[in-house]
Amino acid sequence: MLVNAAEMLKKARDGKYAVGQFNINNLEWTKAVLSTAEELKSPVILGVSEGAGKYMAGYTTVAAMVKAMDASLGITVPVALHLDHGSYDGCKKCIEAGFTSIMFDGSHFEISENVAKTTELVALAHAAKLSIEAEVGSIGGEEDGVIGEGEVASPEECKKIASLGIDFLAAGIGNIHGIYPPNWKGLNFDALGKIHDATDGIPLVLHGGTGIPSDMIKKAISLGVSKINVNTECQLAFAAATRGYIEAGKDKESKGFDPRKLLAPGTDAIKATVKEKIDLFGSAGKA
Repeated sequence: MLVNAAEMLKKARDGKYAVGQFNINNLEWTKAVLSTAEELKSPVILGVSEGAGKYMAGYTTVAAMVKAMDASLGITVPVALHLDHGSYDGCKKCIEAGFTSIMFDGSHFEISENVAKTTELVALAHAAKLSIEAEVGSIGGEEDGVIGEGEVASPEECKKIASLGIDFLAAGIGNIHGIYPPNWKGLNFDALGKIHDATDGIPLVLHGGTGIPSDMIKKAISLGVSKINVNTECQLAFAAATRGYIEAGKDKESKGFDPRKLLAPGTDAIKATVKEKIDLFGSAGKA
């Protein structure tokens, strides 16, 4: 059931759990996430980066695939199709393509330009009945060529962006994309608390969910985080399972080279990772 993400995240905020955004990269990824969410009766957000959208032949193709798969699999749980770290132009394209939610990442602009572009996109998104996420304070690491230093967002700037009518807010609190280094200092909960207080309870988003300890995840949820993004962890699980299949010589047994068999272990690994995260985030049974 395709919906925008606003209502599911308000429910998560009020219920003190979080909805997982799992980035998709192809048909197998999409099917794995949707089927696991349905099995666990959990709302879910399918994240699509601009790079992944291009890889899958464009946003219109992605939207058509997700809508058709949602129907053919008989998915009953709320599903949002969401642009992840979208540019100004990318957001406009996804609105036209039939996405149900967008993220505008204006964190690299001066606050005045971020405000101006976010204001315009809020109007466009809401007119088309999409939800919209914005970002303050760049998230560390690299996401499809977008590199952030891992800033801690200013509560004042968060308040300014939140007041523009966005539906949920990503704020940097020391989190990073990709694998966390051994010397990572952890999430800045003092900053998160101040951001939560400054933004009148707007659902907050935690990017870079891979590798954050479970106790930090649970504390972040208690402080207003309602959406947690997971990408790298699914990629690592898929790669490890596929490598194991090849190294075991399974592709040389019978018709083990058939892509439906070759990709099955990786797909199962994605399902296991998504299940683990849904259980951790507390969204199972909340559809």
